[in-house]
Amino acid sequence: MTSPVFVAIDTPDLARAETLSQTLAGSVGGLKLGLEFFAANGPTGVARLAEAGLPVFLDLKLHDIPNTVAKAVEALRPLAPAVLTVHAAGGRAMLEAAKAAAPDGCKVVAVTVLTSLDATDLGSIGVAGSPADQVARLADLARASGLDGIVCSGAEVGAARDRWPQGYFVVPGIRPPGADVGDQKRVMTPREALDAGASMLVVGRPITAAPDPAEAARAIAAAL
Repeated sequence: MTSPVFVAIDTPDLARAETLSQTLAGSVGGLKLGLEFFAANGPTGVARLAEAGLPVFLDLKLHDIPNTVAKAVEALRPLAPAVLTVHAAGGRAMLEAAKAAAPDGCKVVAVTVLTSLDATDLGSIGVAGSPADQVARLADLARASGLDGIVCSGAEVGAARDRWPQGYFVVPGIRPPGADVGDQKRVMTPREALDAGASMLVVGRPITAAPDPAEAARAIAAAL
């Protein structure tokens, strides 16, 4: 069985990213490449890391008018990402355009509420209710728009799975027991998130900052 753990390679340093991807190739299910890596290394850097043979989750959180997002997704087609993120808050037309432009086999998932936000943060930007309420609203929108799934915290994934049994659920903010939570506010252990209904577990610093990243990844996999 392929590991549900995707390691977040959040570094602008291409050489370090290549070393990590090669070191972890047999210990994780894929690579998560986000804005920090992409801003520094672009499509060429993504292609280099894909040489490790792992599926790539391209976490760019695209959010713009429908035509612009569609053109951006088309530009990313040669990279053949396994998973690509857009922001659910972009609305139905944008979500539909993103999915229509995606290459075959690419799961397009909508970011709902960032794991660095809580109810107070949502209120400050005019969103009423709890993170769970907002995730439910945006999950329904993503499903109606033809997307493959959503990104949400472990706290909301169980309810989202109940609403959308066939959805694909990406859960960041994953921390092994006792690990530093950093700038995350809504976290969960790998085992808890998987039991709650996660399809993909995104783990960054607990693996990449470990003295032995491969051993850290294997320990997480063993806990599953």
